[in-house]
Amino acid sequence: MPQLTKDPVAFGEKAVAAGRERGRLCVGIDPHPHLLESWGLPADVDGLRTFTMTCVEAFVDTAAMVKPQVAFFERYGSRGFAVLEEALVALRESGCLSLADAKRGDIGSTMAGYAEAWLGENSPLRADAVTVSPYLGVGALSPVFAMAEQSGRGVFVLAATSNPEAKALQSLSVEGRSVAQRVVDELAERNAAVAAHGDDTDPTVGALGVVVGATLDTPPELDQLNGPVLLPGVGAQGATPADVRALTKTAPELGFANVSRAILSCGPKVDDLRKAVIDTAAEFRD
Repeated sequence: MPQLTKDPVAFGEKAVAAGRERGRLCVGIDPHPHLLESWGLPADVDGLRTFTMTCVEAFVDTAAMVKPQVAFFERYGSRGFAVLEEALVALRESGCLSLADAKRGDIGSTMAGYAEAWLGENSPLRADAVTVSPYLGVGALSPVFAMAEQSGRGVFVLAATSNPEAKALQSLSVEGRSVAQRVVDELAERNAAVAAHGDDTDPTVGALGVVVGATLDTPPELDQLNGPVLLPGVGAQGATPADVRALTKTAPELGFANVSRAILSCGPKVDDLRKAVIDTAAEFRD
């Protein structure tokens, strides 16, 4: 498949272009010990590197977006981060969008440090986008939002996750809106400021996206977001392409299904992984 063009455009527009070209699929690189074992690899840094770079080889020209799960690299310390850096460089050089699943969230200069680490132009860990947590307040994430705007990169903010522990907090009603909905609405307001620079016929897609579980019974409304939506839970967790279409019905081009285990379980052969990505991505095309 052709490589994605490398244009100096904002992340939201890059994501839409990648989805049109390859299908709206974000594939995870999750080197969990049980997956390393199932691939016949040792649960050490050598196994981590083989697993990761096999995934990169299979995904760079087939997936719209690739999402390394940072925790599974971090557990190996500096040598694990070195493998992650290598993968991010390979993805970047190929033109494939990368999303560092770091789920960072803090305040002030500490948040600015995380922003620089994952989105800064001179950082060895820089990705095209990063996941962050808003539960110290969406406003506390301002440094990463500013870095995204400055660098042309993106941010995916956890809004409504599918883990059962999250429901009590994220569905809590505050002034008639759930906490999750308030997160989405605040990001929609921030994206609206970017969209105002476009025109009425072709508005600019915002770089600030959200993470919304595709398995949720009562997800937040996404109609006004005008930014990318990452939808985990498809495949092994039970959500279907129909669920993704229902959640993103007003702007399907912005919804990216996140599939990890269902594809990774097809390894360790590169050709089998490539086929799994292509077949799955076909379900998320217009």
